[in-house]
Amino acid sequence: MSLTFDFVQPQPEAATDRVTLFADVILPLPLPKLYTYRVPYELNDQVVVGGRVIVQFGAKKTLSCIVAAVHENPPKEYQAKYILEFIDDAPVVTQPQLKLFRWMADYYLCTLGEVINAALPSALKLSSESRVQLHPAFVRDENPYPLSEQEEKIVEALSTGEEGKSLTFTEVGEILGITSFHKVIKSLMQKDVVFLFEHLQDKYSPKVVKKVRLAHHYVAEAAVESLFAQLASRSKQLDVLMRYLQKVPVYQNEHLNHQGIEKAYLTSAPHLSPSAVNTLIKNGILEQFDVIVSRFPLDDATQANMHFTLSEAQTTARDDVMQQFQEKDIVLLHGVTGAGKTEIYIDLIRQALDGGGQVLYLLPEIALTAQIVTRLMRVFGSRLGVYHSKFSDNERVEVWNGVLSGRFQVVVGVRSSVFLPFDNLALIIVDEEHESSYKQYDPAPRYNAREVALMMANFQGARTLLGSATPAVETYYQTRTGRYGLVSLTKRFGEAGLPEIELVDTRKSREAKKMHNHFTPELMLEMERKLGAKEQIILFQNRRGYSPFINCLDCGWIPKCQNCAVSLSYHKHAHELRCHYCGYHDRLPVECPACGSRNLKPVGFGTEKIEDDLKIMLPEANVQRMDLDTTRAKNSYQQIIADFENQVTNVLVGTQMVTKGLDFANVSLVGIINADSIIHYPDFRAHERAFQMFVQVSGRAGRKGKKGKVIIQTGDPQQVIFDKVIRNDYLEFYEYEILQRREHGYPPFMRIIRLTVKHMDQHLAERAAILLTNELVDRLGREAVLGPEAPYIFRIRNFFLQEITIKLSREHTVLKQAKADILAAINAVKDQKDYKQARFVADVDPM
Repeated sequence: MSLTFDFVQPQPEAATDRVTLFADVILPLPLPKLYTYRVPYELNDQVVVGGRVIVQFGAKKTLSCIVAAVHENPPKEYQAKYILEFIDDAPVVTQPQLKLFRWMADYYLCTLGEVINAALPSALKLSSESRVQLHPAFVRDENPYPLSEQEEKIVEALSTGEEGKSLTFTEVGEILGITSFHKVIKSLMQKDVVFLFEHLQDKYSPKVVKKVRLAHHYVAEAAVESLFAQLASRSKQLDVLMRYLQKVPVYQNEHLNHQGIEKAYLTSAPHLSPSAVNTLIKNGILEQFDVIVSRFPLDDATQANMHFTLSEAQTTARDDVMQQFQEKDIVLLHGVTGAGKTEIYIDLIRQALDGGGQVLYLLPEIALTAQIVTRLMRVFGSRLGVYHSKFSDNERVEVWNGVLSGRFQVVVGVRSSVFLPFDNLALIIVDEEHESSYKQYDPAPRYNAREVALMMANFQGARTLLGSATPAVETYYQTRTGRYGLVSLTKRFGEAGLPEIELVDTRKSREAKKMHNHFTPELMLEMERKLGAKEQIILFQNRRGYSPFINCLDCGWIPKCQNCAVSLSYHKHAHELRCHYCGYHDRLPVECPACGSRNLKPVGFGTEKIEDDLKIMLPEANVQRMDLDTTRAKNSYQQIIADFENQVTNVLVGTQMVTKGLDFANVSLVGIINADSIIHYPDFRAHERAFQMFVQVSGRAGRKGKKGKVIIQTGDPQQVIFDKVIRNDYLEFYEYEILQRREHGYPPFMRIIRLTVKHMDQHLAERAAILLTNELVDRLGREAVLGPEAPYIFRIRNFFLQEITIKLSREHTVLKQAKADILAAINAVKDQKDYKQARFVADVDPM
């Protein structure tokens, strides 16, 4: 196939009816413009907007990209190359998605390619480095589809050598001896012979269930009777056989025996011996086999079977929300912690589905999805999809395709769920809408999922319900201006009352030498009481690790990260020093490298240190930790939460993960270990975040009728914020905070855009930032531009940082023009030779 575009004279009359089509494509690269390719004439009828195509970009690179538009206009600046292959005959990205992605690129000052790169799961993005592997379910002799000669070559190449062998696209092309091989791969994928993955860590690992069945020659009734006689003296094996036959009536239905049962049904039974099961398998009485199952089964048995009745207060709130939706597209449900907002959400989801629409239910943390999904599955069954970053890439593709096909009408997920291909949204629920976890920090697009959800709902004519006990100040302000509706729930569900909150002065305890490590005597006494009453405890410390840093007591040396301007945190269980910004880690030194002293001591404390101390001080307690370090594995969230829910764990120590909407019936005490570190953070949102965290984590106590208690340890009990937390007075907090925002010019009265200049040379970073500031002042005015200045952590991953803050009036600034001016200023600096290696990062609405 020719890859050049020739401008030629009109063809003979027989060919004059041919239409030459061109496609603007979105490459998953940070390119400011779309690139145009020519559609081969014979494929004119196959090109679809939103479908994927394979193109050559640059000299050797091949990439999959999304078709954004089809037209008849050749590019004037370059000669259009041909599209190499069409992957899809139907869109994988819908028109509403494309509209949303364009808005995200404009609003968040990034490129459409960066949005697509963040949106698509890796398995939908192919390149010359994509890899092909045999599907685990493929068995050559049992494959129902005939293979072509070229397909046989690929299967043969993947079958020889080590198990799990994979080939790059380039290697596939070399084996076949052709350049246009994508159709062969596509055909093999459709026949379930191979699958694709982008990186080695994305390799597909199917969900496999081990099953057992009675060997076929024992299925006859007489044979089973002889088997009973044979096992008469082996009672344990006989017990296993009896349990199997109780579950699988082989006489009535031989097909049921062929399907078998899960081996775990036999091995996990408390009165049965796993070794007896294995002996029966070894002796050929039971056959063991593996079955690959979907992670999202379509079993109708899991359909809606849970019914509940809303309380009078919940019913009133639900009706108020529906009434508000008649007039406003966005409603805030402001309900105290434990008010039963989830039941209201479920009822509203039901109504949206009955109307034929789709629903997106957003949550800020994977930990929350783990607890809520079980409840939602009982109501919505196989109509429910789950989407978050701990899923493998293939699982995410499964959900993506499930939304496209209409299989999943409800999706519950974290912030990346806003990228899914919805095209008929009726309702979006943003639970805990105030959470900073909805904000994406790196890489671009640096979006806030709450704001994207609002725009997505606007594009599709959906309604949005924001829920929180401690709404963001900006959100509550919108209810005061009348833009959003407001519904309030002021009482907890059932008989539960709000917890008692007690402030404890750590300075006095230290002066009296009564502190037990990092615990006041009041907190220690209360923990011992609760454990004695078989009740559970949550302890909140907003720092992970064992200790913030190690210090040499003789010379004062503190180990620093070699890439960032921060000290290394000590992690005792891994016995290493670790940077929480770039991931650099090093072994714990035995002696000080500066003076040779062995007098090294951990300073400060994190969740790991608290966990260790509690295990010594409360040996009867089962203590577990929930932070970034303990939840890296895929199912670790579910396991930690399940252990705590089933009361295997007595005390749960965690970072802000434990503050977010978790619902445990037996928690009667919450301890906030170091409240001051949150209040005194250098940020205009520090008091808002502190209030939200304290109220949210306090809300975990006393949720099911038990009287809860919260102990807040602080060195400054006179802080104004504590009085508002104790009285759970959000409105008073809001009135105080909104006055501060208005006086000092912060959101919601101003828009903020933070620009970060990065360079590996500190002086060039400073000079580039000064030049950019001058360019911005010329365009936006001196009053709109603050800085530049080095941030508190001025070097990360070997790049020196300078920050510029831009404050734009919501009333007097045309945002689109201001952003165009910002991009023009950045480009003016980039064009200068000295700053070619500088990086410029724009963060719109930073958190």
